[in-house]
Amino acid sequence: MINSRRQLVKLALAGTVVGVAAATASRKRPAYASTEDAVNSVGNDACNSLLSHALRPLMGSQNTALCDKYANKVLLMVNTASKCGFTPQFEQLETLNQRYSDKGFQVLGFPSGDFRQELDTEEEVAHFCELNYGVTFPMFEKIHVTGDKAHPLYQQLAQATGSYPNWNFNKYLINREGKAIRHYGSGTEPLSRELVDDIEVLL
Repeated sequence: MINSRRQLVKLALAGTVVGVAAATASRKRPAYASTEDAVNSVGNDACNSLLSHALRPLMGSQNTALCDKYANKVLLMVNTASKCGFTPQFEQLETLNQRYSDKGFQVLGFPSGDFRQELDTEEEVAHFCELNYGVTFPMFEKIHVTGDKAHPLYQQLAQATGSYPNWNFNKYLINREGKAIRHYGSGTEPLSRELVDDIEVLL
């Protein structure tokens, strides 16, 4: 019974990325770090898709090639903010990350001020996340996640799922092949049965 249910969920997940319009892809891209080194750093399919981007860790000094660290993992990418009504989801995201990290799962946080609810400096963001929610999962530099200035990573997420973030704490589930499987709005809590079931299917 459980296996049958998981197969149905897996088929449903696969169906969410079929027939998505490519209209969201035609956006003007700002100048971000070159991803050529990231693409060539690991020779697998995951590095030829969403993980072909290099971003700087929060308060870090050098860009990190995503595929070097997160290839072949199930990922949940989240645009975060420190002054939002959904900010308490940090606690559930941390719990989710710790629960499944030994099975090849990773939460990745991307602070953004697009909705005017993020702190001004990366130092403030890092201090807030650690002090208030004990965040240990990777957090990256502040980026734009929507509109013409959206980071290329989020442009790809929108192209794959048909949805840019419409608020803070939108979530994108990525499979081990580096493909965006599903988009979840802010109202979907990290520990909701819906999201947990979808993650477990991919692990």
